[in-house]
Amino acid sequence: MPKSSPRIGFYPGTFDPVTFGHLDVIERAARLVDRLVIGVATNAGKKPLLSSDERIACINDELPRLIQETGSEIEVVGFDKLLVHAVRDYNASLIFRGLRLLSDFDYEIQMQGANRKLAPEIETVFLMASERTQSISSSLVRDIAFYGGDISDFAPEGAARRIKAQLGR
Repeated sequence: MPKSSPRIGFYPGTFDPVTFGHLDVIERAARLVDRLVIGVATNAGKKPLLSSDERIACINDELPRLIQETGSEIEVVGFDKLLVHAVRDYNASLIFRGLRLLSDFDYEIQMQGANRKLAPEIETVFLMASERTQSISSSLVRDIAFYGGDISDFAPEGAARRIKAQLGR
C-alpha cells in the first residue's frame, strides 16, 4: 500500500506578540497534522511593535515544548505575500484560524471565502479558543504592557521580555 503524503497545515498571524491563546491554537492544530508551518505575516495594514524577526524568535522560544507535547514537526517562517501563495509554497492543504469571540467570525468568514475562491484546494479549519484564552488578544497584551501592567498571564516569558524591552521598561 503506498504511503500517504504528510498532512501539512499553515497557521498565519501577525503574532505581535505571540500570546497563550496563539500557543493554544498552535498546540491543538499541530495535533491534527504531521507538519505545522506557523506563518508570521508582514501586514501593511498593521504597525507591529515587534519586528518580524522578534516575533519569529518569540514563537521559536516555545517550539521545543510544543514539538515535544504534540509529536508534530513545527516550523516558523515569515511571509509577506498573499496567504494562499504562502500556503502553497509550503505544500500545505489546511489553513488554521483561531476564533476567540463571535466578532472574530465575521472577519474570518470573509477571509475564508476569499481564500476559497483564490485556492479551492485549500481548506480553512477554525479552532475555537479555549475558555481560558478567549479574552486574550495581542492588542490587549500590548496595551497592558504599554501602561506598565504585568502581562505574564497573557504571553510567554520571551515575548513579554521583548515587549518590555521594546517599550523601554
